[in-house]
Amino acid sequence: MNPSQRELDRLVGTFLDEDAPWGDLTAELLIPADARAEAALVAREAGVYSGADVFATAFRLTDPRIEVEALIADSDAFDAGQTLAVVRGPARGILTGERVALNLVQRMSGIATLTRRYVDAAAGTRARIVDTRKTTPGLRSLERQAVRDGGGRNHRRSLSDAVMAKDNHLAVLTAGGLDLADALRALRDRMPHTAHLEVEVDRLDQLPAVLDSGVVGTIMLDNFTTAELAAGVELIAGRAVVEASGGVNLDTVAAIAASGVDVVSVGALTHSARALDLGLDLELDAPAR
Repeated sequence: MNPSQRELDRLVGTFLDEDAPWGDLTAELLIPADARAEAALVAREAGVYSGADVFATAFRLTDPRIEVEALIADSDAFDAGQTLAVVRGPARGILTGERVALNLVQRMSGIATLTRRYVDAAAGTRARIVDTRKTTPGLRSLERQAVRDGGGRNHRRSLSDAVMAKDNHLAVLTAGGLDLADALRALRDRMPHTAHLEVEVDRLDQLPAVLDSGVVGTIMLDNFTTAELAAGVELIAGRAVVEASGGVNLDTVAAIAASGVDVVSVGALTHSARALDLGLDLELDAPAR
């Protein structure tokens, strides 16, 4: 689900307070209180749109009299030079909310655009492109929406959502000589019945014990070669969801997806996405005579 309006108000309100904690000194001194303006959100480059509600929320919270007309929807592709939204209302408010609104929609559209490239690269395979928890602190819900707008899927939202046993967890779990399969069954017994269990392996020879436990829902094959991924998929044989992780980029994702895995997790969707170049072109309304 996309962030609720309540969550957007909380997040964006915090960002506006950070940017103008005691008001916009420049706008209040230079711009007449009754001045009105119209501003166009214009794409300087092609991409995929994300953040329409966030963009509108930034202006509404700055001044409720500002109106935002969305010309395209989230997940829509657009071309360079295209107008994506129009903002109308008090000039002071538009100028005050501009930076926060732009920062967020540029960030989200950059993630959506990069995600779409990964999704397109994996087209024709069974693999889903998913994000990770490598998100910007405070922006996770917005960045996860941007991944979905780009055609990707979301991994667990937080540490509270699922059990993901990685190498260090397994080392602790099997300390004292406990068999891995037995340790995983004991772990499953302690988990809530609604929780999902995922286990990370970094070698093919770890798979038999994980599979023998009979309790693992997803197996992550971490930093496997494409040949090892294919072998892992064959060995798992549908007994768990197979996730590939590590070494995933736009040059490798097609081959990784073609190995037969169900999921390809890509931290780069959020930690390496470049903000898209969008601009707000503003014109003051002519004063009434």
